[in-house]
This record gives sequence, structure tokens and C-alpha cells, in this order.
Amino acid sequence: MEAARTVKDVSPHDFVKAYSAHLKRSGKVELPHWIDTVKTATFKELAPYDPDWYHIRAASIARKIYLRQGIGVGGFQKIYGGRKRNGARPPHFCKSSGSIARHILQQLQKLNIIDIDPKGGRRITSSGQRDLDQVAGRIVVAP
Repeated sequence: MEAARTVKDVSPHDFVKAYSAHLKRSGKVELPHWIDTVKTATFKELAPYDPDWYHIRAASIARKIYLRQGIGVGGFQKIYGGRKRNGARPPHFCKSSGSIARHILQQLQKLNIIDIDPKGGRRITSSGQRDLDQVAGRIVVAP
């Protein structure tokens, strides 16, 4: 008998792919009107090529909150930040967009996957944890 699988037991890449497909299939995530024109950070030159980038980011954020409770918008700006190229000058770290992180957190809150933590940031709800673990259980581990 195989033990139940949680989000921690499966590959992060496979889980985010499966959970983003689950979010897209459910159709409950409201996409903002600016989804096709927005850059994900100030240091980016172009908008994302993948049309499903919003669902992928939402799945990634849900996984991050599952693993580390109490993370907020500022934390996600740091996580998804990157290197800003300054031409001939040296590159520096730059944070990602806060409005995208905030909008995704609000959508996940509407779906009752996450909730506001009284100590600050967000935490996963019991129904959200069950939802994420079900998706993780469906991922087949290759021998």
C-alpha cells in the first residue's frame, strides 16, 4: 500500500504544471483585462509568451504558500524578481510586479485556497491544502 502523496513529495515542476491545468479547467479564476499586455516585472523587456502564464504563476504562488506560511506580496516580489540589465552599467537585482502577486493572492482567497494570516502574510486553508494534495496525488511518479 502506497502512502498518500503531498505537495512536498512530488516534483515542483510537475506539480505546478498539473495544478495550473486544474485551475484553468475549473474556470473559477477571473483573469484581469490587462493579462495580455502586462510585463511580469519592470526589468523585463516583453510580456510573457505563454498564454497560460497567469495560471502557472497562480499555481506556483499556491505551492509557495503551502510550503511556507505567512508570505505576502513583498515576499513574492522578491521570489519572482530577477536581474535588471542596465546596458553598459552593472546589473542589479530588481523586484517583480506587486500588482500581479496581489491580484493572484486575491483570486486564491476568493477560491478559499488561502486566507490572511493574523501574524502577517497569507496561509493555506484546510480546504486549500486538501485541494493541493489531491492534485499532487494524481501526479504519477515515473519508476
